[in-house]
Amino acid sequence: MGRHEEALKILHEGTVIPAIPLVLNENRSFNEAGQRTLIRYYLDAGVGGLAVAVHTTQFEIRKPEIGLFQPVLQVAKEEMDAYEARTGKTLVRVAGACGEAEQACAEARTAKALGFDAVLLSPGGLAHLTEDRLVERTGAVAAEMPVIGFYLQTACGGRRLSYEYWKAVADTPNVVAIKCASFNRYQSVDLVRGVAYSARREEIALYTGNDDNIVADLLTPYRFPVDGKETELRFVGGLLGHWSVWTHSVVQLYEELRKYRDGRDIPAELLSRSAAITDCNGAFFDAANGFAGCIPGVHEVLRRQGLMAGTWCLAPEEALSAGQTREISRVYKMYPSLNDDAFVAQNLEKWKA
Repeated sequence: MGRHEEALKILHEGTVIPAIPLVLNENRSFNEAGQRTLIRYYLDAGVGGLAVAVHTTQFEIRKPEIGLFQPVLQVAKEEMDAYEARTGKTLVRVAGACGEAEQACAEARTAKALGFDAVLLSPGGLAHLTEDRLVERTGAVAAEMPVIGFYLQTACGGRRLSYEYWKAVADTPNVVAIKCASFNRYQSVDLVRGVAYSARREEIALYTGNDDNIVADLLTPYRFPVDGKETELRFVGGLLGHWSVWTHSVVQLYEELRKYRDGRDIPAELLSRSAAITDCNGAFFDAANGFAGCIPGVHEVLRRQGLMAGTWCLAPEEALSAGQTREISRVYKMYPSLNDDAFVAQNLEKWKA
């Protein structure tokens, strides 16, 4: 089995994939050394792969005057190449793809040329397209390389998508996974039901992107009567911006949650931890202010650990909201068992590029 086939097998079985942030200097230029340091943190934390050039990496990297789409993918590729060569471990390499079909296909070709395994296909900014047109776009990109479908929450530029849409996406050849980041339980069920009633259901890996409901998503069996037979689907992994912080602890949590796929009883303690993680996400992602500070909030956690020098984003107006740092301090104090500060402190000098 080649590296690419092994990566797709890992993706199908489920793993931890953080959506990585973009590291900038104070003048908002690309900090390549800092980006390498951050990637090394994720890899040593034990993740199964990385998602690059996605929402958490800032969609603005695609602007011609910024021109960071390919450079950021290149840095991630080099760091993953080095890690795989050193450890023998295969990583799942996911690149974001955006825009109309022509742009998304071009981005997929760039990612494929750099050795990425799949593209996370964002529907953001495409409210003018019908669902049928979005499905056609999915098929066009899937003809280039494997696709991970994406239910993007409305606060970040997504829209409501129907059960019929998700069934059609699941029916599309070379769609290998779907990330659900609707931040809405009704819409999450629509997506899972759509996959359940697709003839390709066994070929689709479901990934939670519901940063507000991570633990519950990974514990829940979804059951539907399909052709007179009960069919069960589960979220097998996570592709999450929230998982770009405290990542060493995330990997340990994920391995703990995997055990419950066999249907054993779920202890109340895990549900309590689920609520604690949701509370943390509310602070990091700035839920109180409509997620306005979600990216700088992630940066602030990494800054406190020494993994970033500041919270700078490409757009100067994208900054921490009033009271957000106080909320991050609150959850830090309330849930000390969730952070991985000790792991970072022990290894930070080793990771510095």
